[in-house]
Amino acid sequence: MPAYHSSFNEEPDVRQVGNVAILPIKTRIRGPAPIADASEADIIDETLDLFRANSLFRNFEIKGPADRLLIILILYVSDCIAKLAAQRTPPNQIDAGKMLNTLSVDSFPIPGDANFVLNAHYAPPASRVDADYLRQYLTQVRQELAARLVERLYADGTGVPSKWWMSFSKRRFMHRAL
Repeated sequence: MPAYHSSFNEEPDVRQVGNVAILPIKTRIRGPAPIADASEADIIDETLDLFRANSLFRNFEIKGPADRLLIILILYVSDCIAKLAAQRTPPNQIDAGKMLNTLSVDSFPIPGDANFVLNAHYAPPASRVDADYLRQYLTQVRQELAARLVERLYADGTGVPSKWWMSFSKRRFMHRAL
């Protein structure tokens, strides 16, 4: 059974930095990302929907630039859940939001950096300006993804994260971690 791929691979006229798609997102966080239509799903919704299914796969065939962004975001969700699971006591929703927001703005490698784990599958940005744009875009997307992940983790209103999400804390997509 193959892994689930992004539905945004077929989008026409998508800007790319390196070979990573710059897709529109629904957000109130300031940044360079294009604004998506509020009535349609964006790459963040798709990442959260496909995370649990795709994290069971060891291999992932990249079919387009949106898949490269999807891989980065799935690995980030995995890191977020692992960070929450590493806490001695499960954090409440407010503390989890603060922890994940801090994680989203921390320094992280981008494609082309020496310590980026998937450099073999990604092209580096063409210039320093493109690299800065990609870093700002990924920071904005990571912040929005962290906010929506917290909403999903604490959707039941009990004040503890969902066990159905937290059970993936030890699972690694493609056996990798950012």
